[in-house]
Amino acid sequence: MKSFWAIVDLPFKWTAYVLIQFYRYTFSAIVGRTCRHAPSCSEFTRDAILRHGFWPGGWMGAARIWRCRPGGTHGYDPVPEAKPERARWYLPWRYGRWRGGEL
Repeated sequence: MKSFWAIVDLPFKWTAYVLIQFYRYTFSAIVGRTCRHAPSCSEFTRDAILRHGFWPGGWMGAARIWRCRPGGTHGYDPVPEAKPERARWYLPWRYGRWRGGEL
């Protein structure tokens, strides 16, 4: 049986997925794809949300978008396999890697 939080997270997870896919195939295609990372920031955020849930994955995606700014990082940057050990739901910024390098 699924946990309570897994069931509660499901509508948020799939709503975020649909919105990200909508962005990828409309606005991103019009503006142009300029992400400095592989996978792109929208793919990273989508995969992080699907793998880790809406709250942690959304914060991982926000940190990735922050790193993609001018002067930020570039290159191959996959979604982490596991959530950071020091991250807690009430300390959400700890889910993301806000600077280059390892967490």
